[in-house]
Amino acid sequence: MPAPPPAIGGPPWPPRRRRVALPAALFLATCVSTFWAGAANWQPVLYMTGYAQAGEVLRQRWPQGLAYMAAVVGILLAHEMGHFLMTLRHRVPASFPFFLPLPVLFGTMGAVIGMQGSRADRRQIFDVGVAGPLAGLAVAVPVLWIGVRQLEPVGLPGLGLAFHNPLLLQWMIGWLHPEYANRAVLHLNHFNPWLMAGWAGLFVTGLNMLPIGQFDGGHVAYALLGRRAHLLARALVVGTILFILVTELYVWVLMFVLVILLGTDHPPTANDSARLGWFRRLLGWITLTVPILCFPPLGITP
Repeated sequence: MPAPPPAIGGPPWPPRRRRVALPAALFLATCVSTFWAGAANWQPVLYMTGYAQAGEVLRQRWPQGLAYMAAVVGILLAHEMGHFLMTLRHRVPASFPFFLPLPVLFGTMGAVIGMQGSRADRRQIFDVGVAGPLAGLAVAVPVLWIGVRQLEPVGLPGLGLAFHNPLLLQWMIGWLHPEYANRAVLHLNHFNPWLMAGWAGLFVTGLNMLPIGQFDGGHVAYALLGRRAHLLARALVVGTILFILVTELYVWVLMFVLVILLGTDHPPTANDSARLGWFRRLLGWITLTVPILCFPPLGITP
């Protein structure tokens, strides 16, 4: 069924988007970098000293790399397609998702989508903002469940980086492995590809749902609270500064600076008075709990 014509003065439909070459190239590069990260036990730089060593790693652990790549890219793709499909529904001009390869630890910095948010009203920006995290969690939670089920029945001595688990993962470990005395921390040697992809998926989702600026959580908070969301975002900034100073977790400083540079206040929508309705309001308040459940404040430590 063809789409109806756009309103007078509105953007053309379908929008003149979309250059495919760069998003496709970045997607393929992210597949390669995540495959390599998984095969290298999430220490990809350690095994990049020579072709012979890298070839031996790939020969021995390519199934692990493939499983991790499929899981983590699947989570990111679900998240970004949640946004993208909602922009199509509401006719908000947007780009294809841009995946961000990075050949360290997770093998990726996530993915982003560009859109003309000023064309969306309050209800539309809510829908676009909330769709990505919900779609991503719909994939991340089953992936995480598989990973936790594959944990060793008795915890091995921890080696390597310490991953401080978000609440949702702690609850899942307690449910499936009640024998684990310390559910708050897993070390690098404890991870399988599904568990690592699930941990990364929770981290990305929890970070994106922080109610600040034009993060997904910022869209949701602004739709719920209007300009009062700016106060919430600024309170979060102050709280983050105090948290970093008290815990001395200066690893968060770079990310914090990037957030500040992107802006803490959400800009007005095309129509701030558009009605949300009771269902969207309820869903919005529920999804604002996602950072509490999915984001690990202590992050990753040596």
